[in-house]
Amino acid sequence: MADIRELIEVDDVMEDESLRFGPNGGLVFCMEYFANNFNWLEESLGHVEDDYILFDCPGQIELYTHLPVMKQLVEQLQQWEFRVCGVFLVDSQFMVESFKFISGILAALSAMISLEIPQINIMTKMDLLSKKAKKEIEKYLDPDMYSMIEDSTNILKSKMFKKLTKSICGLIDDYGMVRFLPFDRSDEESINIVLQHIDFTIQYGEDLEFKEPKECEEDKSALVDEYFQDHVDE
Repeated sequence: MADIRELIEVDDVMEDESLRFGPNGGLVFCMEYFANNFNWLEESLGHVEDDYILFDCPGQIELYTHLPVMKQLVEQLQQWEFRVCGVFLVDSQFMVESFKFISGILAALSAMISLEIPQINIMTKMDLLSKKAKKEIEKYLDPDMYSMIEDSTNILKSKMFKKLTKSICGLIDDYGMVRFLPFDRSDEESINIVLQHIDFTIQYGEDLEFKEPKECEEDKSALVDEYFQDHVDE
């Protein structure tokens, strides 16, 4: 429906000699330019009543934690009466070690607090993990942060950072808002579970009109009622 590269491209910004931005600076410039031109997005989307729209966003975490641009996008979409849900993706292969998991969960929590919208956190690429790694990663889906410190590697048990680590784990545990759903693209049930969580969060489909059941379904229902009534009479 819309491609931001029709408005501005990172490569063009990086090649501009008057700007001289690198990849990250170029991306920030592009997103800020985009935030000043939301009328382009509105025109590109057109009339979108009852449509289900996926926004593929950049992965640079600073856009969600340090800069206001993504918050501005969310607020603009809400003004256009969108029901907005954030879907935070983390590579499961990155999360198989405790200290990396803590980093990932802090990033997810930071984005959630910054954007102030419902957020579904997903561990992607579960299909690429070995059976052993899949079993190991189960404890990260609904984590107990304090027990994780006890069971973790020496990196988390460092005496120098013990107090800091405990405080970070306490912060995560106190908020208790970050849970992960596993996503395995080879497993249809896994895909459906993720989709159901997103649909429920944005209340998708709740405004649709109720459809009357077909006559054959009514007949089946009547037969079931008769069956149970007969057994009651007996």
